[in-house]
Amino acid sequence: MKSKTTSGRGQRELKVKVKTAKGRKLSSTRWLERQLNDPYVTAARREGYRGRAAYKLSELDDKYHFLRPGARVVDLGCAPGGWLQVAVARVNALAESPGKKQGYVLGVDLQEVEPLPGAEVHVLDFLEDGADAKVKDWLGGRADVVLSDMAAASSGHKQTDHLRIMALCEAAAQFAFDVLDEGGTFVAKVLAGGAEAQLQQELKQNFHKVANVKPPASRADSSEKYVVAQGFRGQSARDGSDDAL
Repeated sequence: MKSKTTSGRGQRELKVKVKTAKGRKLSSTRWLERQLNDPYVTAARREGYRGRAAYKLSELDDKYHFLRPGARVVDLGCAPGGWLQVAVARVNALAESPGKKQGYVLGVDLQEVEPLPGAEVHVLDFLEDGADAKVKDWLGGRADVVLSDMAAASSGHKQTDHLRIMALCEAAAQFAFDVLDEGGTFVAKVLAGGAEAQLQQELKQNFHKVANVKPPASRADSSEKYVVAQGFRGQSARDGSDDAL
């Protein structure tokens, strides 16, 4: 039976019920049904975004205002490119807003990413030796914003998955410490689970403000949240915090 619902994007949608097909697992059927009934998935298709995750970044930026025209942005784990799309538009990377500064967007990911006007994209395993040096070379200077939506493939074991994503987040944070300009912002996905205390401590030492937030576009049943660290204290503060640790 179909019933009307009101989506999170302000659109009224019909709920789709998916029948279990021969050869399809129940979990796959449930995933497909969730996708078909997800208002953010529907909105992404309608508005031309490459994935529903674009709304997570939009919502975070609407609240914390770190993607300003002229900003230099690095997006780690950028596939399929939804965050790149949001960043390109908001930092004016295509110089489409006359009178405003033109920004720059650099994305890296393990996977090939379809080219996107206004963004420079490279295929790279960010955890391989020397990866951070390659990104710094492509960047060619300081960044104003470092974004990380990186996630490891799910193992099905909650604690293992948590540790894997925290390792990615910590690697992204260390990179941010190296490349951010004073006053810069670091945004990264983490999973609630207790292993992030050390990361939180380091972020508070290196940034003036650190917030942990679950944007509305994150699914209610997901343990993901995002850390938004703003006001990077600069390399001198970083050197001092290293001495203190």
